Amino acid sequence: QVQLVESGGGLVQPGGSLKLTCIVSIISFNTYTMGWYRQAPGKQRELVATLANGGTPKYAGSVKGRFTISRDNSHNTVYLQMNRLQPEDTAVYYCNTDPPGLGPFSSWGQGTQVTVSS
Repeated sequence: QVQLVESGGGLVQPGGSLKLTCIVSIISFNTYTMGWYRQAPGKQRELVATLANGGTPKYAGSVKGRFTISRDNSHNTVYLQMNRLQPEDTAVYYCNTDPPGLGPFSSWGQGTQVTVSS
């Protein structure tokens, strides 16, 4: 299995921005479609953004136009730029393959907490 280390979360006011980073400990990172997921209290984990190598980003309707997913294969990283954050975006954010758990990506990382509140 690989290690997934998410970072960049924090507490922001509505309308603010954050950039999340996921570092993946695998050299074949470029062969996988990667996604960002989030899980809010009392809710199931949901996919919010996904990006295949050389592909076109896809987004959940709730974040489209506000979030941008990108990847840097040379550094085994995937990013999520989040703009115009809303309280409804509050959740723990995780990265994994899309669909999750492919190949060595059998475990979830600890995630990074994003809290949007005034």
